Amino acid sequence: MPGGRLTQQERQQIALGLADGLAYAEIARRLGRPTSTITREVMRNGGPTAYRAELAHRATERRARRRRPASSRGTQSVPPSHGRDAEAVAEYEEALTTVLMASGLPKMTARVLTCLFTTDAGSLTASELAQRLQVSPASVSKAITFLEGQSLVRRERDERRRDRYVVDDELFYQATIASARANDRLVETARRGVTVLGPHTPAATRLENIARFLDFISESITRAAEQAREVLHTKPATTPNDTTRPGPHHG
Repeated sequence: MPGGRLTQQERQQIALGLADGLAYAEIARRLGRPTSTITREVMRNGGPTAYRAELAHRATERRARRRRPASSRGTQSVPPSHGRDAEAVAEYEEALTTVLMASGLPKMTARVLTCLFTTDAGSLTASELAQRLQVSPASVSKAITFLEGQSLVRRERDERRRDRYVVDDELFYQATIASARANDRLVETARRGVTVLGPHTPAATRLENIARFLDFISESITRAAEQAREVLHTKPATTPNDTTRPGPHHG
């Protein structure tokens, strides 16, 4: 996080900004911080209406004290063998969870999805998720049920006949198509209302305009998803340190 952790004074400035009705981006600009830092800070400490600088500062100190003991129990999402900074990974996972929550996901569902996104395998069992997140299997099960319903994860059996929950290259394509289909159902229902309420009435006109708008959006989303689908299958680019392929030949 640029500039290190937020100070108590910065948190007080955030609280004042929220009280004045400032947008996160404006508060971030005044503090010289990324907007994502302010969004994460506010969302994990009560939201814009309940944010309190002093309480947020204490909560951050408590989390910092808990993080190191937790790491010794092996609860970090990325093993140290990958050469990653465990604290930086934990900060990133918290940021991603906050963004997913802001998009409408419940907290536990967002934590489960973040865990799956940030594991290199792209799949975990229920017990592995419960261990990494330090929650009950029931909490994981409820989150997975929601994610499956949204086409955000899929389930498969491994060689030990355990259910594994997978996020793969098709994840966002499938979720986008599912969203377009949900729009289609709304279009159909709106047009049925036109018939019920009577053509040429103000209410029917309103519903017809909504249906036309959503129909256009749905068609555009589906077409764009089909055109961009192969982007999701792009492989990592090689780097100058990659010794598995020959470097450029200089004549």
